[in-house]
Amino acid sequence: ERQKPPSTQKPPPEKSQQTSERPSKLPQPPPPITMIPSPPDSSWPDAWLMPPAECTDQKAPNRRSPNVPVTAPQLRSLGISYWHLDPSSHSYPPLAVPWNPQDSPDPHLSQLRDERGYSYADIITVHPDTLPEYEAKVKSFFEEHIHDAEEIRYVLGGSGYFDVRNEEDEWVRIHVKTGDLITLPEGIYHRFTVDEGDCIHAMRLFIGQPVWTPFNRPCEEHESRKWYVREFLEAKEEEEV
Repeated sequence: ERQKPPSTQKPPPEKSQQTSERPSKLPQPPPPITMIPSPPDSSWPDAWLMPPAECTDQKAPNRRSPNVPVTAPQLRSLGISYWHLDPSSHSYPPLAVPWNPQDSPDPHLSQLRDERGYSYADIITVHPDTLPEYEAKVKSFFEEHIHDAEEIRYVLGGSGYFDVRNEEDEWVRIHVKTGDLITLPEGIYHRFTVDEGDCIHAMRLFIGQPVWTPFNRPCEEHESRKWYVREFLEAKEEEEV
């Protein structure tokens, strides 16, 4: 009986070869960028309404009696943002003007810097031993004013008060302490002071070239103030109607 010639067809690859083999050097997709979340409302800085009378001791707490707390949602409605970082794990100079934010040793600060586009930073210490004409400078910080850009402060040590005007034009006092990073929106009326500890070590961050010019109240016709009123005060009134 004549034998059949051997087949020239190659057998199909085994199933395991078809499904399990993959090129080993395919580029891997980058990990997703995760926005650093703001802390829970209970972890925001302590804040309260100040008495309506003129403030005679700017470094004192100046609470109403009884105290009227201001909540995290109320602060957010004014355009304020907040994060908490840990500066104690890293080393920062007492004074560096400027300080390159690319030199940040803290990955969380670096991520926040990149997410929000902060390209400039400096570091200052407000203390009688480090700031010439200390008392005069502290009083000047307490003048009510606005800026034409967002104000960003990261507290590396010490503590102080940011006062901001709410929708009723009342003063809200925010007590910032070590690790607090707070932003105030362009155009909000505000002022700053150290507290009774007389010391704050802080980083100032900025988008683009820094312009620290304060525009003292009244400045209702300033474009930044108009923008703030539209975005936060009038928008809130429309929501409540």
